[in-house]
Amino acid sequence: MAATHETRIARLKRLEFLVPRGRAASACPDATQLLATLGEAYAGKTPEARRRALQRDLEELVKEGRIEAVNPGGKPLRYRLVAPEPDEDQAVRAYDLQLMRDLVADALPQQRLDRLWQRLLTNAEGPRLDETRLRIVPDTLRLRPVALYQGVLEAVIEALAQPCALQVLYTNADDKHSDACLHPQALVQRGPIAYLFALKNDEEAPVRIYALHRMIRARALTRTPVRTAIGFDLDQAIASGQVDFGQGEMVNLELRVRRYLATVLTACPLAAGQRWVDEPPGSDFEMRVWARVPSTGQLLRWLLGAGDNVEVVAPPDLRRVVAVQAAKMAALYPDP
Repeated sequence: MAATHETRIARLKRLEFLVPRGRAASACPDATQLLATLGEAYAGKTPEARRRALQRDLEELVKEGRIEAVNPGGKPLRYRLVAPEPDEDQAVRAYDLQLMRDLVADALPQQRLDRLWQRLLTNAEGPRLDETRLRIVPDTLRLRPVALYQGVLEAVIEALAQPCALQVLYTNADDKHSDACLHPQALVQRGPIAYLFALKNDEEAPVRIYALHRMIRARALTRTPVRTAIGFDLDQAIASGQVDFGQGEMVNLELRVRRYLATVLTACPLAAGQRWVDEPPGSDFEMRVWARVPSTGQLLRWLLGAGDNVEVVAPPDLRRVVAVQAAKMAALYPDP
């Protein structure tokens, strides 16, 4: 292969991944569409420079017989993967089918369908579904992502990928600026905001959370190896409520639910081990539900969002919080 630089090899693989197989010419992407998806992989300072670099990559993939122009001489040129020989195609399909079965077998017992969808969308090899055939749609209102300072996201990703330390100028909620050397552990996107889990300076603990939009400047310290936090586990941190700024204390939740929420909770439990029984005849609700869950801001927002379809029975502290918040909301809408 003519492209020997590791970055360009990876870029060519990503480009090849975006080009579909067996599509009609009108459904195949052109250079403009590919650049819109893959533009961050090209380091040119101007749109023209990035487009020229993309065009060189497309020409190389065509020369190697990995992709083809489906409308030679047309404007704009559109591209798709070169169809394999029949025997090769059959072997590839069999291999993809087995990989797909393995992915599903791994995801279903833990009910981690979110990871399965991401794997299917991003697989460079094996079974894959592009966004014309698989889309992940949120079940809540999506806010627009926060604006980040120039260069911050690139530096954070570089520090995580190396891995290495990260020098940042950070502003806190009181608008006070401070410099810090962070040791990144993981990155999480919660709603419209991205957060970095990191150790600060020479601290061995705790792993703190930093919102990326509060980083005014960030620079990956490629010569400073990252320090790994002992015992840090991203799944555990999320499950304990850290990303939601709660303490993550586990509580025994007891609810009475009705209407759409009764249907939802029988199909999609709040937690493993959830129990429920029908409410007695004459009750205003349909079901009583018990589940052990972390007490976080996310839980409170979910309960308030359910309106009069849910009543918190226990724990008493959470019931009081919901009652106070509901009263404050009602006070904003006096009866005309």
